[in-house]
Amino acid sequence: MQQQELVASQFGATASAYLTSTVHAQGPDLPRLAAELATLARPRVLDLGCGAGHASFAAAPVAAEVTAYDLSEDMLGVVAQAARDRGLDNVRTRHGAAEVLPFADAAFDAVISRMSAHHWRDVPAALREMRRVLAPGGKVVLIDIAGSTDPLCDTWLQSVELLRDPSHVRDYTGPAWLEMFAEAGFAATLSPGWRIEIEFDSWVKRMRTAPVAVEAIRHLWQLAPAEVSRHYRVQPDGSFALEALMVTAQPG
Repeated sequence: MQQQELVASQFGATASAYLTSTVHAQGPDLPRLAAELATLARPRVLDLGCGAGHASFAAAPVAAEVTAYDLSEDMLGVVAQAARDRGLDNVRTRHGAAEVLPFADAAFDAVISRMSAHHWRDVPAALREMRRVLAPGGKVVLIDIAGSTDPLCDTWLQSVELLRDPSHVRDYTGPAWLEMFAEAGFAATLSPGWRIEIEFDSWVKRMRTAPVAVEAIRHLWQLAPAEVSRHYRVQPDGSFALEALMVTAQPG
């Protein structure tokens, strides 16, 4: 199975759970995202790796139209139905991968992505495609889980993420994002980060993580050095706190 097929398979089976997930449906980043888009005049917005559509729904009130774009057809079905239920008639869906966008040059005034990029096989290619489809004066807002600049913490984080979800590729650090955006022709800034509290049982159930992998994650947390446990605020039941980041970028 190719990596993109793995992503679609993993999230197709859990699409509805992501629509109702408190972790995904809420957060301080959603109003910040809407505020960034509100600086543009009724933008045409592409939500890249839209998942269950929470970023699309946050963008819709200030956008002329929102294209919710994802690898999972099941996710797109959830988005389309939820948009209808919410009366958001300016949200449409489109299927495909982040690295090859089926849109014309300068087709969008804004490209957004929330909690998706850690699944992308080729982030530099996706950023180049963002640059291509972004109109002059446009804006990119990317939100994702942050990797750690401490190699010890980062090794633990990536291991736990991969055990929980085999379609995981990498959580990148803030400095790595700024470098990749610069290489793709953007001038980017990094906003102050924040924490996302993860309740262990719902976290693994949402992804339908295999029991053997759940036990492996618990084992890793139990073995974690004190520095790692403190950094991720690991609790006795396996609950912990991730770090998140937001990058805002414009063509350089």
